[in-house]
Amino acid sequence: MNILMPTDFSENSWNAISYALSFFKNVYTNFYFLHVEPTEWEQNEEDLQTVQVKAKNSATAFQVLLERLGNQQLNNKHQFYTSLERGHFVDTVREHVQERDIDFIVMGTQGASGYKEATVGSHSTEVITRVKCPVLVIPENANYREPKNITFPTDFNISYKNKVIHTLKQVCHFNESALSVLYLSKKSEDLTERQEGNKAYLKEQLFEIDHSFHYTRNDTLEEAVQSFVTSHDTQMITMMAKNLNFFQHILFHPLAKKISYHKEIPFLVLHE
Repeated sequence: MNILMPTDFSENSWNAISYALSFFKNVYTNFYFLHVEPTEWEQNEEDLQTVQVKAKNSATAFQVLLERLGNQQLNNKHQFYTSLERGHFVDTVREHVQERDIDFIVMGTQGASGYKEATVGSHSTEVITRVKCPVLVIPENANYREPKNITFPTDFNISYKNKVIHTLKQVCHFNESALSVLYLSKKSEDLTERQEGNKAYLKEQLFEIDHSFHYTRNDTLEEAVQSFVTSHDTQMITMMAKNLNFFQHILFHPLAKKISYHKEIPFLVLHE
């Protein structure tokens, strides 16, 4: 298993690393830590010196990170690698995904307090929407709890490709998690023929893992998710990036005070 972990060396980023070490504890994993310095400086002598200082500071920060990892109870299934790059953030992440055959990207996000326009920080948002790789987003307030219950909100309007099904089953196998497929609707109505077909296919494909189907109706999707994850003691939420309108409501805009899941529960975003 190859995991890419972009880092800015913040405590929030360390929280994401700690979560990933626990989540993948049963899996032989290569962790690739990536720090990307932006290319905003002109190439004159003074700016070149600035670049060199920043690179030196980042190299030192990587050393501190590795020492901090060394102070943990290390898992002999885990290997660590570091990479310091200059370039455009998303382009660099995409290149590493391709070159290192990355299975998952894991990132921290500061949530609403760190990025007022949305509940997910700008770098995380860019990666989720522009890099075709499963992304596990760890909110700043998320403490690792073994993911015995994973919730998969969906509206059954899009078909589930083999890659998505495979990733769903794989994630459940890591920690023997149960998957709750949650059908969300703003109004009470029967499923269309297409929705019924997608639901039946999903049910058929999930036969080998512990799963269940649920239905909830609420005026807002965010409140429906909040109610379900609280009542079903959910430790992770997973969604398909393709279902963008539905997905953005749940992940990017739950700013109401009574909505807290985006600050506490990790999100796994699936790509086809």
